[in-house]
Amino acid sequence: MVAIYKREMRSYFSSPIGYIFVALFMAVSAWFFMSYTLQKGQSSDFGTYFQMIIVLFVAIIPLLTMKLMSEERKLKTEQLILTGPVTLGGIVISKFLAAFTVFGGSFLLSSFIYYIPLFMYGTPNTVIYFCCVFATMLAGAAFIAMGVFISALTENQFIAAFGTMTLIIPFLFASSLNTYINNELVRNILSGISITARYSSFASGVFDWAALLYYVSLCGTFLFLTVRVLEKRRWD
Repeated sequence: MVAIYKREMRSYFSSPIGYIFVALFMAVSAWFFMSYTLQKGQSSDFGTYFQMIIVLFVAIIPLLTMKLMSEERKLKTEQLILTGPVTLGGIVISKFLAAFTVFGGSFLLSSFIYYIPLFMYGTPNTVIYFCCVFATMLAGAAFIAMGVFISALTENQFIAAFGTMTLIIPFLFASSLNTYINNELVRNILSGISITARYSSFASGVFDWAALLYYVSLCGTFLFLTVRVLEKRRWD
C-alpha cells in the first residue's frame, strides 16, 4: 500500500496535475474568501465561503481522480497491479489517500491562512469555523471516493472527469429540489442523500454524528464498489 501511495503522490507532482490543482484551488478559494467574507466586513459570517468551496469541488476534484484508475488501463499497467502482492482494497485505499492528501493539504493550508485575518480583524466563532473546515473535508473525501469509482469504469480520463462531475452534482444539489416538490417522502429522500443538507449541522457549530456516519458510509460505499469493479475485471 505504501509503495502505491508514494507512486501516486509522485505522479501528481511529476506531471502538471498536482500543481494545477493546488494553484487553481488556492487562487479561486482566495477570491471566494475575499468576495464573501472580507469585503463584506463580517469576520463571523464565513458560511457562504465554505458553501462556495463545496460547489467548487465539482470542478476541481475530478482533476485529482480522473487518472487514478483510468491511466492504469490506458498504459496497460493495470494487470501488473491487480496481480501484485497488494490486495484490491489496498490498491483502492492507497489511491484514494493520495488524492485526499493533495486535496486535504491544499484545503487545510488555505483554511489556516484565511483564519489569520479573521482572527486579527474580527471575532470569528472558532468552533463554527473549524466545524465548517471538518465538514468540508468530509464532503471532499466523499467526492474523491466517487471520482475513484468513476475512474475505475473507463480508460478515458476526460470521460472519468465528466462522469465524476455528473455523479457529484445530484448529491450536491438534491436538497435544492425540495422547494419544487410537495411529496413528503420524496423530500425526505432528497434530504437524506444530500451532502449539503448534512453539512448544515456542522455549519451551526454542532458536531453531528449522524452526518459523520453518512459521509464515512458514502466513502466506504464507493470505495467498495471500486474494489468490486477491479475484482470483476481481474477475473475477466
